[in-house]
Amino acid sequence: MTEPIFWLAVSLVLVAVCLAVVLAAAIPAFMELARAARSAEKLFDTLGRELPPTLEAIRLTGLEISDLTDDISQGVESAGNVVKQVDQSISAAKRQVQEAKVTTRSVFAGVKAAWQTWNRPSRRPSRLTSSNLPPLEPHLDRQERREQAKDS
Repeated sequence: MTEPIFWLAVSLVLVAVCLAVVLAAAIPAFMELARAARSAEKLFDTLGRELPPTLEAIRLTGLEISDLTDDISQGVESAGNVVKQVDQSISAAKRQVQEAKVTTRSVFAGVKAAWQTWNRPSRRPSRLTSSNLPPLEPHLDRQERREQAKDS
């Protein structure tokens, strides 16, 4: 047992047997790996064909959405302007109604005063004579004379 060549041969046989076992176990794994590589290749081909049109469609959809957003923003702004105009019109109509109300009251008050004046019994203005004038007092000023004339 001290023969080195014998041990070398035994070692080589054992290494060969181990390599055969490893290869026998690795062959199914390599076959699965080849099948997975073919599947990945098919997937990459499909992605290469399908992904650019899909990305282009997504880009176009984004552009359409931004266009729609702009249109909606313009519509909302336009609606806001219309609401402001309607509010201003309502305010102007309220002012006109108030003015018409005041004018109508004034007209009715004038008609009422005219009717009362028309239906009032007529009085003849009396002639002022020196007998029915209040006596003038020279020391009173004009204002006091007026007040005295009103009182009598």
